[in-house]
Amino acid sequence: MPPDASRMPLVDALKAFACLSIVLHHLAFYGPMTDIAAPLMPGLIAWFNDYGRMAVQVFLVVSGFLFGARYLGKEAHARQTIQPMAALLQRYTRLVVPYSAALLLAIACNGLASLGMEHRSLSAPPAPGQLLAHVLLLHNLLDEEALSAGVWYVAIDFQLFTLATLLIWLPGRIAPLRAHARPLALALLGIMTGASLFGFNRDAWWDESAFYFFGAFGLGILAWWAAGQRHAQLWLLGLTLLALSALVLDFRLRLAIALGVMLILGLGRHTGLLHRLPIPKPLTGLSRISYSVFLVHFPLCLLVNAVFVSLFPSSPTLNAFGIMLAILLSLLGGWAFHRRVECRAYGLRTRLLFPAGLVASGWLGSLMISGLAG
Repeated sequence: MPPDASRMPLVDALKAFACLSIVLHHLAFYGPMTDIAAPLMPGLIAWFNDYGRMAVQVFLVVSGFLFGARYLGKEAHARQTIQPMAALLQRYTRLVVPYSAALLLAIACNGLASLGMEHRSLSAPPAPGQLLAHVLLLHNLLDEEALSAGVWYVAIDFQLFTLATLLIWLPGRIAPLRAHARPLALALLGIMTGASLFGFNRDAWWDESAFYFFGAFGLGILAWWAAGQRHAQLWLLGLTLLALSALVLDFRLRLAIALGVMLILGLGRHTGLLHRLPIPKPLTGLSRISYSVFLVHFPLCLLVNAVFVSLFPSSPTLNAFGIMLAILLSLLGGWAFHRRVECRAYGLRTRLLFPAGLVASGWLGSLMISGLAG
């Protein structure tokens, strides 16, 4: 084990790959630069358009795996109980502080881009109710139009965290069950994972809730736990058979990818590769800023799209250059956003002011943008 046992280079590599895939998917899916540049690389653009979104499964399994590391590890076992309100508040502020700032950037960039192009990737100026739904992470459930591509995932992440936290906490609150709280919590996690794999994840009606995605998230949690057991290989085999059974019942590529990531992480922890995998420093750096890149890349890409489509509406070569510029700007913007916003230490009161500031500033900004557009 290396001196810094908390580092997980294997996780870093997966997060870096998934981060780039999501950026490329949104460029390919929304265009319009990729629509113009398509004759130069039709297969590549079509692949990222169709399959780049599958990188979400990597984030889901990795997020579950890291949840397991934090709440099913030795330190958590020594504490015996989890404080759900404290954990949820910490997670909420961890997600929403940079998310709120990024949505303000999205509103501004959307307004500027709308001055230079008309496209389906642009959103209308947000209403106060829409902003409030976003800061409460309820925009999916309330069917509010997203203010930026991919922000649905932030809401789902918080739902998944909440559901898993409650499943771990609940057995410890029932007096007759407290002596067996840990195995019962694992059983509840397993039951919910199975219910998602065999039920919820097969019905698109649930795809705005944590129940739909808990299969992948739960596989990550259980992979962490299984890899640390005495008969780790047998436990991982059991998880594999569970997922394979769900695939036989109803094949889903997203679930097959989640199964593959689960095996990579589980076997990586069991063999020690989780901490020893040699990866280039740029991948470690990209992993560290991946949430910031995820938040800011789409607004920045909108601006680049607006400039290149306005100036070079029929040049595949120059729009291909614009795609590369958008990727570079997304990475640089994510790095700056991580340094200036995400990783800064804020007090709790300041953290809670971020979502309030989004509602107030976002509404005033949308009024100004509407006035300029008019």
